[in-house]
Amino acid sequence: MSTASIVSFLKQSDIFYQFTPTQLELVANLCQEAVYQKDDLIFKENSGSKELYVIVQGEVDIFVDPSLVGTLEAGSENKTIATLRRGQSFGEVALVDEGLRSASACASQKDTRLLIIPRDKLIMLCDTYPQLGYRLMYNLAADLAMKIRNTDLRIREQLLYKPQDKSR
Repeated sequence: MSTASIVSFLKQSDIFYQFTPTQLELVANLCQEAVYQKDDLIFKENSGSKELYVIVQGEVDIFVDPSLVGTLEAGSENKTIATLRRGQSFGEVALVDEGLRSASACASQKDTRLLIIPRDKLIMLCDTYPQLGYRLMYNLAADLAMKIRNTDLRIREQLLYKPQDKSR
């Protein structure tokens, strides 16, 4: 992808909402493109996190391994918690801290194209251009807030609509 086409794409992505053309170009220069095939693992739960990903084409499933929290025996089936599409980002917690990944990501369609933005370079850009950094962190906070609200809703549904054990 050319820098101009990356800029055009980033302009449509929520995480870069209200960025100026110059700011978009600065971010575009950091992007690397990668193509994944259906069922290719992008990253694994509990691995290191140093990149932000933006979906250009295709879909990505975000899933957790229930056996990692000890609720089920090893080999139990992974639980998909989200399916993300064009323009959506993931791995954004890596921008806030460099902790371990809280879930795994896997391409769910063939020819899934991603833009990969290294954390260290993006943070350096934010430090150099505080307005860009402010806008990115604001958009990131809004994106994470939406994801937390959706997670809260799913937890409430599980708690409220799950058949209760009457034997207590």
